[in-house]
Amino acid sequence: MRFGESFLEEIKARIRPSDVVGRHVKLKRQGREFAGLSPFTNEKTPSFFVNDEKGFYHCFSSGKHGDAISFLMEVEGLSFPEAVERLAEMAGMEMPKADPDAERRAARNKKTISWMEQAQVFFEKSLYRDVGSGAREYLKNRGLTKTAASNFGMGFAPNHFSALKDELMQQGASARMLIEAGLIIEPEDKGREPWDRFRNRIMFPIHDSRGRLVAFGGRAMEKDAKAKYLNSPETPIFQKGQLLYNYHRARKAISNPQNGARGMIVAEGYMDVIALSRAGFEHAVAPMGTALTEDQLALLWRAGPEPILCFDGDSAGQRAAFRSIERALPHIRPGQSLRFALLPKGLDPDDLIKSKGKTAMQDVLDRASPLVEMLWQREVSAEPLTTPEAKAGLKSRIFAALKEITHDDVRAQYQTALLDRFDAEFGRRKSANKGQWNNWSHPRQRKASPAMKADMKPNAMASSREKRLIGAILEWPELLPRIDETLFELTFTTSSCAQMQRILLSYWRTTKAVEKSSLNAHIEAEGLKNLHREFARDRLLIKAAMGGADADLDTRTALWQDEAAALTGQAQTDDDSDEARSLMADAIRSDNSDALMRRMRALKSSQE
Repeated sequence: MRFGESFLEEIKARIRPSDVVGRHVKLKRQGREFAGLSPFTNEKTPSFFVNDEKGFYHCFSSGKHGDAISFLMEVEGLSFPEAVERLAEMAGMEMPKADPDAERRAARNKKTISWMEQAQVFFEKSLYRDVGSGAREYLKNRGLTKTAASNFGMGFAPNHFSALKDELMQQGASARMLIEAGLIIEPEDKGREPWDRFRNRIMFPIHDSRGRLVAFGGRAMEKDAKAKYLNSPETPIFQKGQLLYNYHRARKAISNPQNGARGMIVAEGYMDVIALSRAGFEHAVAPMGTALTEDQLALLWRAGPEPILCFDGDSAGQRAAFRSIERALPHIRPGQSLRFALLPKGLDPDDLIKSKGKTAMQDVLDRASPLVEMLWQREVSAEPLTTPEAKAGLKSRIFAALKEITHDDVRAQYQTALLDRFDAEFGRRKSANKGQWNNWSHPRQRKASPAMKADMKPNAMASSREKRLIGAILEWPELLPRIDETLFELTFTTSSCAQMQRILLSYWRTTKAVEKSSLNAHIEAEGLKNLHREFARDRLLIKAAMGGADADLDTRTALWQDEAAALTGQAQTDDDSDEARSLMADAIRSDNSDALMRRMRALKSSQE
């Protein structure tokens, strides 16, 4: 609903900010202002001030500032329309008239809600009559007292086809109204009478975010019931994908600065929420028997930046957690994520609290894994990672998941975190004693110490060798998996090589499969196409240095590693001799790298 500026100004004129804030904060007048302890942080010295003349509040400890409307949105988790409606009620003002159809729907919905409230009265009374003795015994065995059941408005639907219908129709309800509310079922056979939807079930009232009773959930007393839990159907006042059980209470609990939680706890069922609340975790909610929807995630993030999803520790609980990840990824952003708490196998929150106490439940919540960790677990558990193909599949799944994250900065952070994890577990590994990356090492590889690297000075031979090392990878990217650790440890003295080394690193970390075309596209995307052409001019020399056009990958890898070792000053290769340099020049002039290689091999044999 849209509100005119004059309507909002009239509300602000009638309602002083101190009247609204004073319901949540103990205020003391200080001159023209009121002061009190911040409702947003835990503090001992007042730093929260309200100024009625200027119509705002300001919290120095948290930096939050606003008017009466924004205060209700912050403290009670209300949406803007909900906060305006709350203030309008306080001011004795009628909400702006909508179009006639909307007005009629609102009036009808209000009437429907009143019948839902009457239904709850009936269910509560039934629980404490003779007909509810079995339900009371069940609740007692679950550790629920009469007070606890009353606090959550629990009741009982008698095992009768018209008990509720008869009660409400005697009070003036029409069958059509009760059908629309989802309380009774209209038969397909028009000759039959409608009957009660809920029978022989313990009843849980369900409220919307404004605290209005809009639906019921019922737990079957019969062990062999087709549906253990039955919810109200979708109605004009109830869309289960847009609500969370106990949300209206939980958002008040989490707004209390003594709570300290960064988000609500999301359990799987009504009894879990009640058990958590009774143990002191009053900010617990539950979906209505389905996976979390986008609307429900929005409700959670309205109350706190990092809600905790609580699942059973078995395979079914893990699958439910993974489904939540799929739904959440497109919507995560700074200050809007999830954590995942997996319970011990075979225990729900109610069982855990009863058997091991509140502390055990708190430990589970404290160990909750961040979303990025659960995303990693989801991708790793998709298949056994015992082959190179399976590990490549893991990398593909990681990139597919990253595409689902729409926020650029968050996606970049997730990419770094996940690829670091991939490298640590399946890629290059660090040596325990040297702190250097070790994997795909060739037996002929020789490395330089840091001191040797520091002694390196730019010179023509080193510059030529650097260009050959980079150029070889540009010509044969399939070298990367074998020589990556050496490449990224080298210190290049020529700017063009250092620049291309950085590009090769970014390509290697993000690529799914090493291909020359994809590497070229990556270089072009980085704006280094012209620099790439400079390396291509030395293609003949590079081919000659790497064994010629027909050399196999093992030969090229060994020659590349020898070049790298020579660059660091730890080893000298045969091509440093005058005759070798002459052969290189001949190769460039004659465009015959194969002939060159035959002559160089012969030279090497004679020197040995």
